[in-house]
Amino acid sequence: MRHFAHPAPLALRALNALGAVTLVMLPCLATAVPIEVTVQDARNTPLNDAVVSIEVKGVKSTAAAGTQAELAQRNRSFAPSVLPIQTGTLVQFPNLDTVRHHVYSFSATRPFEIKLYAGTPASPVTFDKAGTAVLGCNIHDRMAGFIHVVNTPYFAKTSAFGVAQLDVPAGEHTVQIWHPSLADTRLPIRQPLKVLASGSQTFNLTLTGNGASTPPGK
Repeated sequence: MRHFAHPAPLALRALNALGAVTLVMLPCLATAVPIEVTVQDARNTPLNDAVVSIEVKGVKSTAAAGTQAELAQRNRSFAPSVLPIQTGTLVQFPNLDTVRHHVYSFSATRPFEIKLYAGTPASPVTFDKAGTAVLGCNIHDRMAGFIHVVNTPYFAKTSAFGVAQLDVPAGEHTVQIWHPSLADTRLPIRQPLKVLASGSQTFNLTLTGNGASTPPGK
């Protein structure tokens, strides 16, 4: 998911065993700033389905009224398995299977339950608190999904190559990274991020088994 404009390239790396970020800025043209974030594990393997969000001062933390998203059940799985949304978003849970499902979450971010049903429930579920909701189905134990809620409209999910791309305005922001391995019991990693008005940046972050960040390759 990309937001705003589309300019030229530049570089940034996040390297520090405590999760600190070092920005390496190169001169560039244009005012729109594309941010590319690569997330990998301790073995330098790209992490798919990590959620990257950029918190920008002065930007409304909640989604516009009526904003909706969808997390379906298809082939007895949640589709997608990871859904990033902004706070205030209404989520529908259509059942596209020929069997009924019983969707629930016990996570503190948004506990809810949609009892045995087929088709699309009459009312969506509103997620008005940032955090992570782990989803399950009372009928099919192997089904698992995640809804990660962020307080910003600037967010994206990493590809199979571990890369997320966003366009953000210049300024001093905070980048937040969450991965399903953190589930709903550990907080996302947060780092300061200064975005210049003239340049693009690349941000590399390695997640260890306990969710801490380390320099790539260490």
